[in-house]
Amino acid sequence: MSSPSDFSIPPQLARFPVEVRDAYRRYCETRDADALQIVVTAALREHMPKRTNQPTAPDFSDGVRLIEDLGYDSLAVAEIVFFFEDLFQVTIRTQDLQAMTTVGELRAFVLRQLAEKSASA
Repeated sequence: MSSPSDFSIPPQLARFPVEVRDAYRRYCETRDADALQIVVTAALREHMPKRTNQPTAPDFSDGVRLIEDLGYDSLAVAEIVFFFEDLFQVTIRTQDLQAMTTVGELRAFVLRQLAEKSASA
């Protein structure tokens, strides 16, 4: 495990709040799934399509649908997936991308991908 001074935050997270960067660091050091969920939720919020008539803060609970509830289109979903590919150095196939319809499915998928990457390393 590296010391905090040895750890560098990837440029993809530079604009994110310190809590998100700390969660990323914690995930990388401990594989804490809760820390990963903080990063996934922050990325979803960051890539959230801009809507003019949004009366309340978006809900990122597991059952919320990316397209129907949050207003993502296929391009926005692809953008968030590409963000995770770059951040975690994983590959996400097109058919996997098309199968993700809810926030929970996206979270579970990212967690699975990273677990598989760790197991094969």
